[in-house]
Amino acid sequence: MHKLLMTYDIRPGRESEYFEFVVQEFVPKLTRLGIQPTESWYTVYGSAPQILTGGVAEDRATLEKIIEGDEWKSLLEKLLTYVSNFNSKIVAHTGHFQL
Repeated sequence: MHKLLMTYDIRPGRESEYFEFVVQEFVPKLTRLGIQPTESWYTVYGSAPQILTGGVAEDRATLEKIIEGDEWKSLLEKLLTYVSNFNSKIVAHTGHFQL
C-alpha cells in the first residue's frame, strides 16, 4: 500500500468553513476516488504545518492516477480556497505516523 500525505495551514477566518468542507465533501470524495483516509493531525503549538492528513490506496500507480485526474484537481482547487501552504507526497505506507 502507498499513502498520500498532505500538509497545509487553514486560512485565517476560514476554520468553520474548512471543517464543514472536509467532513461533508473532501473526505467522502477522497473515498469515492479510491483513497481511504487514515489520519488527520492538527498542530496546536510549534512551527509545523497546521494540518497533516493522509490516505492510502493499494499502490503508488493508483494514487498517481487519482491525483492526475480531473476529479482530484477539482477537489484540490476547492480545498485551496480554505488552506494555504499546501504540500503533498506519496510514500510507502508503514502503518505508523509518517512525515
